Amino acid sequence: MKNILTGFLFVSTISFAQYPDGSELLEKIDENMSSDSRIFTSTMVIHGRRGSRNIESKTWSEGDNNSYTEYLAPAREKGTKMLKLEDLLWMYSPSTDRTIKISGHMLRQSVMGSDLSYEDMLDDKKMQESYDAVVNAEEDFNGASCWVIDLKAKTDDLAYDSRKIWVDKEKYIPMKQDLFAKSGKLLKRMEMSDVVRVQGRWYPRKMTFKDMLKDGKGTEFVVTEIQFDVPIPDDLLNKGSLKK
Repeated sequence: MKNILTGFLFVSTISFAQYPDGSELLEKIDENMSSDSRIFTSTMVIHGRRGSRNIESKTWSEGDNNSYTEYLAPAREKGTKMLKLEDLLWMYSPSTDRTIKISGHMLRQSVMGSDLSYEDMLDDKKMQESYDAVVNAEEDFNGASCWVIDLKAKTDDLAYDSRKIWVDKEKYIPMKQDLFAKSGKLLKRMEMSDVVRVQGRWYPRKMTFKDMLKDGKGTEFVVTEIQFDVPIPDDLLNKGSLKK
């Protein structure tokens, strides 16, 4: 009996040792998903109760903290602009010629009826800086062999207290994420697909977001063009640019 127990513990130890370090995996994810700067155009497809609508935009992003987005279409949204500086967010509406600071409870509101909140728009920090990670399992997701990782927030000011992510073992892309509140309630689900090689890194051209607390088929975010580590005009990343 003693030999059987010893053998079982030995096998269990070997199995556990096969899991990679969670922090190292997050670092590899950040190498793919983060950059010093990027410029991209995208289409947000919002699937509502009465049908779907597309919103096109272009974004200039500097690091994890600063970004400027201009909405290009449809006509109703054209000219709307969003500016993020550190943890502050502003929206400019051409129809009213007003700039509004998005803060407090407003951060939890939907962006243009999508499954993303303004809080989600601010959430662009590197995973390794924001979460502690433990690898717990291996599973296949959409044909990709993945590590399953549990994340716990390092601070209380993050939008999601914990996450469960499925990370492609070869490309180090989080193919699926479940996002939880402190209570443990599932709030959002994200899935990534159409992963391509761009400037030496893997990047998903399609991301699907689903607010698990409301009805609907979710929101697709499709990147149509992207460039990494390119110069960002200095005059974009300030409040004055919103009314130009």
